[in-house]
Amino acid sequence: MKYFIGNWKMFGIPKSISILKKINSFYSIDKNRNKYKVIFTPPFTLLESYSQFFKKKYLSIGSQNCYQKDQFSSNTAAISSYMIKKVGAEYTLIGHSDNRAEGDTDVILKDKIKFALKNNLKVVFCIGENKLEKRKNKTFRVLKKQLKKALERKFNKKKIIVAYEPIWSIGTGRTPKAKELNKTIKFIKKVLKNIFKQNSPAVLYGGSVDEVNVKKFKEIDEIDGFLIGGASKSSKKFIDIIKNYYR
Repeated sequence: MKYFIGNWKMFGIPKSISILKKINSFYSIDKNRNKYKVIFTPPFTLLESYSQFFKKKYLSIGSQNCYQKDQFSSNTAAISSYMIKKVGAEYTLIGHSDNRAEGDTDVILKDKIKFALKNNLKVVFCIGENKLEKRKNKTFRVLKKQLKKALERKFNKKKIIVAYEPIWSIGTGRTPKAKELNKTIKFIKKVLKNIFKQNSPAVLYGGSVDEVNVKKFKEIDEIDGFLIGGASKSSKKFIDIIKNYYR
Protein backbone atom coordinates (compact mmCIF):
# COMPACT_ATOMS: atom_id res chain seq x y z
CA MET A 1 0.00 0.00 0.00
CA LYS A 2 1.36 3.41 -1.02
CA TYR A 3 0.44 6.69 0.71
CA PHE A 4 -0.20 10.14 -0.77
CA ILE A 5 -0.44 12.61 2.12
CA GLY A 6 -1.25 16.28 1.55
CA ASN A 7 0.00 18.68 4.22
CA TRP A 8 -1.78 22.02 3.87
CA LYS A 9 0.23 23.84 6.58
CA MET A 10 -1.29 27.34 7.14
CA PHE A 11 -3.75 27.14 4.27
CA GLY A 12 -7.48 26.59 3.94
CA ILE A 13 -10.88 27.91 4.96
CA PRO A 14 -14.20 26.01 5.05
CA LYS A 15 -14.89 26.42 1.30
CA SER A 16 -11.43 24.99 0.46
CA ILE A 17 -13.13 21.62 0.92
CA SER A 18 -13.94 21.86 -2.81
CA ILE A 19 -10.26 20.94 -3.50
CA LEU A 20 -10.61 17.74 -1.50
CA LYS A 21 -14.00 16.90 -3.03
CA LYS A 22 -12.38 16.89 -6.50
CA ILE A 23 -9.56 14.64 -5.27
CA ASN A 24 -12.05 12.33 -3.56
CA SER A 25 -14.10 12.08 -6.80
CA PHE A 26 -10.99 11.12 -8.78
CA TYR A 27 -9.93 8.64 -6.09
CA SER A 28 -13.36 6.98 -6.04
CA ILE A 29 -13.18 6.03 -9.75
CA ASP A 30 -9.43 5.56 -10.23
CA LYS A 31 -8.66 2.02 -11.39
CA ASN A 32 -5.52 2.04 -9.19
CA ARG A 33 -7.31 3.16 -6.01
CA ASN A 34 -6.78 -0.15 -4.20
CA LYS A 35 -3.02 0.34 -4.46
CA TYR A 36 -2.85 3.54 -2.40
CA LYS A 37 -4.37 5.66 0.37
CA VAL A 38 -4.96 9.43 0.36
CA ILE A 39 -4.70 11.43 3.60
CA PHE A 40 -4.96 15.20 4.10
CA THR A 41 -3.88 17.30 7.06
CA PRO A 42 -5.73 20.64 7.03
CA PRO A 43 -5.35 23.20 9.86
CA PHE A 44 -7.01 22.53 13.24
CA THR A 45 -9.82 24.95 12.34
CA LEU A 46 -11.06 22.59 9.61
CA LEU A 47 -10.50 19.24 11.30
CA GLU A 48 -14.01 18.61 12.58
CA SER A 49 -15.98 19.70 9.49
CA TYR A 50 -13.64 17.92 7.07
CA SER A 51 -13.46 14.75 9.21
CA GLN A 52 -17.25 14.55 9.36
CA PHE A 53 -17.69 15.20 5.64
CA PHE A 54 -15.20 12.51 4.58
CA LYS A 55 -16.20 10.01 7.26
CA LYS A 56 -17.72 7.52 4.83
CA LYS A 57 -15.81 8.58 1.75
CA TYR A 58 -12.39 7.69 0.38
CA LEU A 59 -10.14 10.40 1.83
CA SER A 60 -8.82 10.25 5.40
CA ILE A 61 -8.22 13.35 7.53
CA GLY A 62 -5.42 14.03 10.01
CA SER A 63 -3.99 16.92 12.03
CA GLN A 64 -0.66 18.65 11.43
CA ASN A 65 0.49 18.29 15.03
CA CYS A 66 -0.73 17.48 18.55
CA TYR A 67 0.26 18.52 22.05
CA GLN A 68 2.53 16.49 24.32
CA LYS A 69 -0.04 16.04 27.10
CA ASP A 70 -3.13 13.86 27.15
CA GLN A 71 -6.79 14.89 27.29
CA PHE A 72 -7.08 18.42 28.85
CA SER A 73 -4.58 20.80 30.43
CA SER A 74 -4.10 24.49 31.26
CA ASN A 75 -1.76 25.11 28.28
CA THR A 76 -3.15 28.00 26.21
CA ALA A 77 -3.70 27.19 22.51
CA ALA A 78 -2.67 23.55 23.01
CA ILE A 79 -4.64 20.78 21.29
CA SER A 80 -4.21 17.20 22.50
CA SER A 81 -4.46 14.03 20.43
CA TYR A 82 -7.49 13.12 22.56
CA MET A 83 -9.28 16.26 21.31
CA ILE A 84 -8.17 15.59 17.72
CA LYS A 85 -9.51 12.04 17.84
CA LYS A 86 -12.82 13.23 19.32
CA VAL A 87 -13.52 15.50 16.31
CA GLY A 88 -13.08 12.56 13.95
CA ALA A 89 -9.50 12.75 12.66
CA GLU A 90 -7.63 9.49 12.08
CA TYR A 91 -4.01 10.63 11.68
CA THR A 92 -1.57 13.19 13.00
CA LEU A 93 1.75 14.49 11.73
CA ILE A 94 4.43 14.62 14.44
CA GLY A 95 7.97 15.96 14.18
CA HIS A 96 7.62 18.14 11.12
CA SER A 97 10.72 20.31 10.67
CA ASP A 98 8.57 23.44 11.16
CA ASN A 99 7.63 22.22 14.64
CA ARG A 100 11.13 21.00 15.46
CA ALA A 101 12.37 24.51 14.57
CA GLU A 102 9.77 25.95 16.97
CA GLY A 103 11.14 23.90 19.86
CA ASP A 104 9.91 20.30 19.61
CA THR A 105 12.68 18.20 21.19
CA ASP A 106 13.10 14.42 20.94
CA VAL A 107 11.58 14.09 24.43
CA ILE A 108 8.53 16.16 23.47
CA LEU A 109 8.11 14.21 20.23
CA LYS A 110 8.21 10.89 22.07
CA ASP A 111 5.39 12.06 24.36
CA LYS A 112 3.37 13.26 21.37
CA ILE A 113 3.72 9.86 19.69
CA LYS A 114 2.86 8.02 22.92
CA PHE A 115 -0.35 9.99 23.50
CA ALA A 116 -1.37 9.92 19.84
CA LEU A 117 -1.12 6.12 19.79
CA LYS A 118 -2.92 5.90 23.15
CA ASN A 119 -5.82 7.85 21.61
CA ASN A 120 -5.89 5.57 18.57
CA LEU A 121 -4.49 8.08 16.09
CA LYS A 122 -2.14 6.84 13.41
CA VAL A 123 1.16 8.73 13.47
CA VAL A 124 3.09 10.13 10.51
CA PHE A 125 6.49 10.78 12.09
CA CYS A 126 8.68 13.25 10.17
CA ILE A 127 12.46 13.15 10.16
CA GLY A 128 15.13 14.93 8.11
CA GLU A 129 18.52 16.63 8.05
CA ASN A 130 19.26 20.30 7.33
CA LYS A 131 21.63 21.74 4.72
CA LEU A 132 24.63 21.99 7.06
CA GLU A 133 24.18 18.43 8.36
CA LYS A 134 23.99 17.16 4.80
CA ARG A 135 27.10 19.11 3.78
CA LYS A 136 29.02 17.61 6.72
CA ASN A 137 27.87 14.08 5.72
CA LYS A 138 25.90 13.69 8.96
CA THR A 139 22.61 12.64 7.33
CA PHE A 140 22.59 9.03 8.60
CA ARG A 141 23.73 10.02 12.09
CA VAL A 142 20.97 12.66 12.36
CA LEU A 143 18.23 10.34 11.07
CA LYS A 144 19.25 7.49 13.35
CA LYS A 145 19.19 9.78 16.40
CA GLN A 146 15.78 11.22 15.47
CA LEU A 147 14.30 7.71 15.13
CA LYS A 148 15.92 6.10 18.16
CA LYS A 149 15.17 8.99 20.54
CA ALA A 150 11.46 9.15 19.71
CA LEU A 151 10.38 5.58 18.85
CA GLU A 152 10.20 2.55 21.11
CA ARG A 153 9.75 -1.12 20.41
CA LYS A 154 6.56 -1.17 22.53
CA PHE A 155 4.87 1.38 20.23
CA ASN A 156 2.33 -0.12 17.81
CA LYS A 157 4.31 -0.31 14.56
CA LYS A 158 1.13 -0.83 12.54
CA LYS A 159 -0.01 2.68 13.49
CA ILE A 160 3.24 4.43 12.58
CA ILE A 161 4.38 5.78 9.20
CA VAL A 162 7.76 7.52 8.86
CA ALA A 163 8.18 10.45 6.45
CA TYR A 164 11.70 11.38 5.40
CA GLU A 165 11.76 15.10 4.57
CA PRO A 166 15.22 16.57 4.02
CA ILE A 167 14.85 20.11 5.38
CA TRP A 168 17.06 21.53 2.63
CA SER A 169 14.57 20.24 0.05
CA ILE A 170 11.28 21.54 1.51
CA GLY A 171 9.89 24.31 -0.68
CA THR A 172 13.17 24.76 -2.57
CA GLY A 173 12.46 22.67 -5.67
CA ARG A 174 15.68 20.73 -4.94
CA THR A 175 15.37 16.99 -4.37
CA PRO A 176 17.90 14.24 -3.58
CA LYS A 177 19.38 12.22 -6.45
CA ALA A 178 17.56 8.91 -6.96
CA LYS A 179 20.56 6.76 -5.97
CA GLU A 180 21.18 8.81 -2.82
CA LEU A 181 17.50 8.75 -1.83
CA ASN A 182 17.27 4.99 -2.33
CA LYS A 183 20.28 4.52 -0.04
CA THR A 184 18.78 6.83 2.61
CA ILE A 185 15.37 5.12 2.64
CA LYS A 186 17.07 1.72 2.94
CA PHE A 187 19.08 3.03 5.89
CA ILE A 188 15.92 4.38 7.61
CA LYS A 189 14.20 0.99 7.18
CA LYS A 190 17.23 -0.77 8.64
CA VAL A 191 17.14 1.45 11.75
CA LEU A 192 13.37 0.92 12.09
CA LYS A 193 13.75 -2.87 11.85
CA ASN A 194 16.33 -2.62 14.61
CA ILE A 195 13.97 -0.58 16.84
CA PHE A 196 10.87 -2.73 16.32
CA LYS A 197 12.71 -6.07 15.94
CA GLN A 198 10.52 -6.86 12.95
CA ASN A 199 9.71 -5.44 9.52
CA SER A 200 9.90 -1.67 9.08
CA PRO A 201 6.80 0.55 9.00
CA ALA A 202 6.11 2.37 5.71
CA VAL A 203 8.67 5.07 4.86
CA LEU A 204 7.55 8.01 2.72
CA TYR A 205 9.49 10.77 0.99
CA GLY A 206 8.59 14.46 1.30
CA GLY A 207 10.26 17.62 0.03
CA SER A 208 9.29 19.51 -3.14
CA VAL A 209 7.31 16.56 -4.53
CA ASP A 210 5.39 17.60 -7.66
CA GLU A 211 3.69 16.13 -10.73
CA VAL A 212 6.96 16.19 -12.71
CA ASN A 213 9.57 14.76 -10.33
CA VAL A 214 7.26 12.02 -9.02
CA LYS A 215 8.16 10.11 -12.20
CA LYS A 216 11.75 9.96 -10.92
CA PHE A 217 10.67 8.73 -7.49
CA LYS A 218 8.52 5.89 -8.85
CA GLU A 219 11.72 4.11 -9.90
CA ILE A 220 12.70 3.80 -6.22
CA ASP A 221 10.96 0.68 -4.90
CA GLU A 222 11.89 1.45 -1.29
CA ILE A 223 9.62 4.54 -1.18
CA ASP A 224 6.16 3.72 0.22
CA GLY A 225 4.54 7.01 -0.72
CA PHE A 226 4.83 10.77 -0.41
CA LEU A 227 4.20 13.67 1.97
CA ILE A 228 3.22 16.52 -0.32
CA GLY A 229 3.24 20.21 0.66
CA GLY A 230 2.66 23.01 -1.86
CA ALA A 231 1.28 20.79 -4.63
CA SER A 232 -1.45 19.47 -2.30
CA LYS A 233 -3.23 22.85 -2.34
CA SER A 234 -4.22 22.23 -5.98
CA SER A 235 -6.56 19.35 -6.81
CA LYS A 236 -5.12 19.18 -10.35
CA LYS A 237 -1.49 19.00 -9.20
CA PHE A 238 -2.25 16.43 -6.50
CA ILE A 239 -4.24 14.23 -8.90
CA ASP A 240 -1.48 14.55 -11.52
CA ILE A 241 1.07 13.34 -8.96
CA ILE A 242 -0.98 10.17 -8.47
CA LYS A 243 -1.66 9.72 -12.20
CA ASN A 244 2.00 10.17 -13.11
CA TYR A 245 3.12 7.78 -10.39
CA TYR A 246 0.96 4.99 -11.83
CA ARG A 247 1.48 5.90 -15.49
